[in-house]
Amino acid sequence: MDIVYRGAQVVDGDGGPGFLADVGVADGRIAEIADAGTLSGRRRVDADGLVLAPGFVDMHAHSDLQLLAEPDHTAKVSQGVTLEVIGQDGLSYAPVDDATLETLRAQLAGWNDDPPGFDWNWRSVAEYLDRLDTGIATNAAYLVPQGTLRLLCAGYEDRPVTDDELNRMREVLDDSLAQGAFGMSSGLTYTPGMYADTAELTALCEVVAARGGYYSPHHRSYGAGALAAYEEMIEVSRASGCALHLAHATMNFGVNAGRAGELLAMLDAALDDGCDITLDTYPYLPGSTSLHALLPSWAMAGGVTATVDRLRDPAQRRRIREVLEVEGSDGCHGVPVDWSTIEINGVREPGNAHLVGRSVADSALAAGAQPTEFYFDVLVDERLGASCLMHVGHEDNVRAIMRHRTHTAGSDGLLVGARPHPRAWGTFPRYLGHYVRELGVLGLEECVRNMTSRPADRLGLTDRGRVRTGHVADLVLFDPETVRDTATFDEPRQQAVGIPHVLVNGVPVIDDGHRTDALPGRALRENR
Repeated sequence: MDIVYRGAQVVDGDGGPGFLADVGVADGRIAEIADAGTLSGRRRVDADGLVLAPGFVDMHAHSDLQLLAEPDHTAKVSQGVTLEVIGQDGLSYAPVDDATLETLRAQLAGWNDDPPGFDWNWRSVAEYLDRLDTGIATNAAYLVPQGTLRLLCAGYEDRPVTDDELNRMREVLDDSLAQGAFGMSSGLTYTPGMYADTAELTALCEVVAARGGYYSPHHRSYGAGALAAYEEMIEVSRASGCALHLAHATMNFGVNAGRAGELLAMLDAALDDGCDITLDTYPYLPGSTSLHALLPSWAMAGGVTATVDRLRDPAQRRRIREVLEVEGSDGCHGVPVDWSTIEINGVREPGNAHLVGRSVADSALAAGAQPTEFYFDVLVDERLGASCLMHVGHEDNVRAIMRHRTHTAGSDGLLVGARPHPRAWGTFPRYLGHYVRELGVLGLEECVRNMTSRPADRLGLTDRGRVRTGHVADLVLFDPETVRDTATFDEPRQQAVGIPHVLVNGVPVIDDGHRTDALPGRALRENR
């Protein structure tokens, strides 16, 4: 044996009671599970009082670029994350051509940065996965981003696709799935993906279904019209025969306070009718996104340069302001914006650093400006490169949804910016510490199942997500009495406590609480 964990409380991921055992690892896999105190190996780790669980699966990660640009990736591996699902919210960097990549680099700078000198040496999904295989901290599974696909095949215009464009999208999607992607994502409050109608989404999901993958939409609204937006995604799943995984399945803004039960009843009815549905959530109230995402979709048509030009035009500014303040922008989920809830948490221009950590309303007041006009000025100055927190969540909704029978965990964590959302560093220990140990909202075994076997099953992985002999040794050892998140909104880049050991593919990436220099992760490829 390479490593033996002696006397661990094994919580195997299936949801059943934990049991005391030794677990031996050899050649990257779980070689033996035996009675406590019976196994020996080249290295022995005393696991008395600790829980040994499968490595955690982040079902909604935004590490697409940072896995490569900042390969240490302590934010995720220190939480016990051994697999991330990337390509989320309909926007990522493959498949692309040169022009599409240039557009995406500008649009996604607030999410992922755009590091100077970075080598963008891929264009296809296969090439991107090959690049990940050169050495990353966690394993990664990729979803084909529908917005990127639309941009590549139909451009950045707010219009229906033509038949020829749709056929090309279906062909590129099929090729990308054949190259190893696990499904397709959408960002239906982000341009250009949000320009797709239901028929277009259904036609694409038919391709995903034929390949045995799943559809993971950020649907059209988490505010006004949220239930209708969820219903649309269920109907896309029914019509296409495609499995459905609802991304960051929340009910936000004042219009949805206390309404999680309505969503869960809708999902239960669909599940009982034979639909294949899962969901993920993060255990926090604020959301996080690009600051420009609040704009109405028509104002983003054409990409970054066209949007900035509109924001410089007084007549266009008046029109956009009316939508934001009175009508409710589709980018702001149909709810008139409350600038006191929008906190700037990342900028690219050094002269705007003083805005970080303050709401748009407060910064505008200090500048003697009207808040929406101030917001426009920041976007122009940043060329849309700023990010924000949206303080719009409800604790009762968060707790209700995490109890659902199809729940999985996803951080939705952006890793860049001066003050990123703490969920990037704290999601998984927060579930275990706050919602299991402190509040008892979830039992330990059920919480581990939510973070391990259930997502592995959604991904179709037959040798991960459980502590089983022969399974890949993606493992996490944690102290159930002390595990907790330490990342806060003021100090977001703080490593969790109570997670001393993490293995990825049998290789220690966290050893006695410290990050090793190992990069044993690889790109997983869907091969059903």
